[in-house]
Amino acid sequence: MISFKGAQYPREVILFTVFFYVRYGVSYRDLEEIMGERDVSVDHTTLNRWVARYSCAIAEAARRNKPTATKSLARMMEINGLPSKIVIGKSGANTAGIKAINRMLKGFGRPTPIEMVRRKYLNNIVEQDHRFIKRRTRPMLGFKVFASAAATLDGIEVAHMIRKGQLTPGICPFRQFAELAS
Repeated sequence: MISFKGAQYPREVILFTVFFYVRYGVSYRDLEEIMGERDVSVDHTTLNRWVARYSCAIAEAARRNKPTATKSLARMMEINGLPSKIVIGKSGANTAGIKAINRMLKGFGRPTPIEMVRRKYLNNIVEQDHRFIKRRTRPMLGFKVFASAAATLDGIEVAHMIRKGQLTPGICPFRQFAELAS
């Protein structure tokens, strides 16, 4: 559970502004104006602090949700079938994950493991998923502080996962985002 202790605004206002910023292509000043139209007076620097503080915590909550991740992987394999070959880069995490899947498949009696193909520039659909991030961050003109960049990118990733239906399909995107904070 994410603590909103000491915040001068209601939890829902904070979550709405953080979700709106990481999901849509708006600047902090635009979001300040949007909130002003809804009779919520909040400064753009406060919005920046909220995104840096809460989006990282929400992304961490989304990462630790093992049943959801397992369900998403099972759904992917159910739709697309069990792959015989997977194209990856030089990521050690991907290699370890595929090896773990191969061990599990061997335990279930599948004689041939999933083959790993390492190609740096092969057109890998999973890697192309980062185009959404690039489209969102280009108008920002870069980041000044690494911690702020990491938190913002984590929040954008979570919002994108929600949009694609990777967490809980069929539920309101903002509700999913808010549930991760509780």
